[in-house]
Amino acid sequence: MANSNNGAADPTWGPRKDLDVLNRDDLRRIDGPDKTTGRAVYTHDVRLPGMVWAKLVRYPRARGTVKNVDVEAARGLPGVVHAAAVREAGETIAFSGSDSVVALVAGETPEAAEDAARAVVVEVEALAPVVTADQARADGAPVVRQRRRRPPKDNFSGLRENGEPDEVLEAVAGAAAQVDVTVEIPTQHHVCLETHGHVVQPGEDGEPPVLYASTQLVSVLGQQVDDAHGKPRVLTPHMGGGFGSKFSFGLEGKLAYELAHELGRPVHLMLSRSDEFTMGGNRSGSWQRLRLGADAEGTLTALHLEAEKHGGMGGGAHAGAPYHYEVENVASSIQSLHTATDANRAMRAPGHPQASFGMETAVDGIAYQLGMDPLELRKKNLTSPTHHRQLDRVAQEIGWNDHPNRVAPGKADGGVHVGIGFGVAGWGPGSRKCQVDVTVEPDGGVVSATATQDLGTGARTYVAAIVAEELGLGIDQVTARIGDNELPPSVPSGGSVTTGSSAPAVKHAAHLAREALEAKLEPVLEAPVGSYTWKGGRVSVTSDPERSLAWREVCALLASPLRVTGETQKSLYHGRIHGAQAAKVEVDTLTGRVRVLKMVAMQDQGLPLNRMALRSQINGGMIQALSYALLEQRVFDAQDGYLLSDSLDTYRIAGSREMPELVAIIDDDDERDAVSGMAEAPIIPGQSAIANAIYNACGARLTRMPFTPDNVLEAIHGKV
Repeated sequence: MANSNNGAADPTWGPRKDLDVLNRDDLRRIDGPDKTTGRAVYTHDVRLPGMVWAKLVRYPRARGTVKNVDVEAARGLPGVVHAAAVREAGETIAFSGSDSVVALVAGETPEAAEDAARAVVVEVEALAPVVTADQARADGAPVVRQRRRRPPKDNFSGLRENGEPDEVLEAVAGAAAQVDVTVEIPTQHHVCLETHGHVVQPGEDGEPPVLYASTQLVSVLGQQVDDAHGKPRVLTPHMGGGFGSKFSFGLEGKLAYELAHELGRPVHLMLSRSDEFTMGGNRSGSWQRLRLGADAEGTLTALHLEAEKHGGMGGGAHAGAPYHYEVENVASSIQSLHTATDANRAMRAPGHPQASFGMETAVDGIAYQLGMDPLELRKKNLTSPTHHRQLDRVAQEIGWNDHPNRVAPGKADGGVHVGIGFGVAGWGPGSRKCQVDVTVEPDGGVVSATATQDLGTGARTYVAAIVAEELGLGIDQVTARIGDNELPPSVPSGGSVTTGSSAPAVKHAAHLAREALEAKLEPVLEAPVGSYTWKGGRVSVTSDPERSLAWREVCALLASPLRVTGETQKSLYHGRIHGAQAAKVEVDTLTGRVRVLKMVAMQDQGLPLNRMALRSQINGGMIQALSYALLEQRVFDAQDGYLLSDSLDTYRIAGSREMPELVAIIDDDDERDAVSGMAEAPIIPGQSAIANAIYNACGARLTRMPFTPDNVLEAIHGKV
């Protein structure tokens, strides 16, 4: 990048046309070769001398009273080094999840640990499961969530009421167009390819313990660990996804930590896939009833929302009403309904996909009732010109202007029909303080270091790329060090705050390094700080390019390594993003089969640091939304409380056969000179757009997810 400020100045990202490393389509992730060749070491891959393999033993049903946990047979097996109960007779298992762990075993090999787990004898008196919403709502249902003070009388909590419901319902009743729709959304799992877990190496000779963790909070995870053995060093060189589920040490971490210090040996404890589905968290399900009214011109006039958040032992999530659209009169009643299942955790855009599905369904219904183009009705009730621009672009890309069903849906006549649907998204990424060290060595080596974790989103790459841009280097000339809590502190990765926090700190550190180097250059090239251009591995005086030095010649002026520390600069980030999506589907109205043909998403985010990674994030959001729409749902056996969908055979996610054409569009009309995280927004509206596309194709309104053939056929034949 050409930097030619006159005198020391605050850092800016600079004109996009001048960028050589950032905002490029050919910036490849620097960890790509390690990941594709298998050299990248994830927590699951860590192998340490003397390490033992640990495994949890769970009671497989939802609720019960412990009668006995017998580990004697397990202790006698070859290769078993530990077998102990973690629950005692008389204790109550309150829910299916971490509370159902009854024993911990460990062996010299994974196979020995598996043998020990199978040998543990567990006797539990089963209690009524209460694993479905219907069971939790029923009169006289057991109360699954207890509190010492003011014990609850039922399974509802956290009621939030807003607005004047009677006035709003009256306004809806008097509207020219009215929609009354009830939607049901199942619980969705994160399905991180790397399950939760840790490898714990106990401290020796006064050294702190070392904790290899699959975590979203490297800098602060150690603060959740018991002080008895000292605060650990936390290492996360690579991790296989989190999506919001990996913000705590968890029971699995606590047990592994204690066992490592009891045995004096490293302990490897990663959840099995079944354990992951049972106790690794989820996106909460939802029940919603929306009554929406509009005038004859399509202006939304009144909305009444009733909603239940199905977060198991947690509170669940819902973004509230109205969702993005402007409505004059709004009233809502939102509460949690608890079941004896694992608590929800944050999952990419918590509460927003649920709110989107309800609102977009109702808005779509108003448009068709009025005989209006649903695209135009949306624009009429969205105030942001960015949303207008994005809707127009995705509509153009998906072929809306040539589509025959623009004001009325197709027919469910036993044929195969194509439909198009829309949805919008938004997010408010924050920015928190973090720090970055940039070190320049006299031999020309450069290291950019911060504790941040890379969940697979590309943080490692921009930690190097921003420094390379500032110093006029290639990205291969900068080493990125991340994933270590001994490095300068960073932020937990959640809510799309990582880029808006880390990137400005990297930029600030790189800027300070450049200014410090220019101070060294001043007596040599006879130009003050801020008068230099850094480009192509050379530094030149902007007003006289003949006065220049190569990068290594600049570094040779250093008598010792130059190290500077940058901090997050609020001027370098912004906090509001928008998105719009369109989906084209094919519906076989005889069989109920839905095939998504194409999805288009357009996203703004300010300055794109890495265009290739940005498109990957947008594509990933569309894929997760498609999977959510068509396939995913947690299923419990209501009679006995078993989790039936506890494997990747029984909990289906989208694979290559479900993939449509994906078009990810970066909104380059967003010219803000700042950066932002954006990964939340692309997952929000996809399932809504698919549902609206199904209606557009054949007139079947899908109000229950997932959109499996049976649900489609029931909608076609008017049973839902």
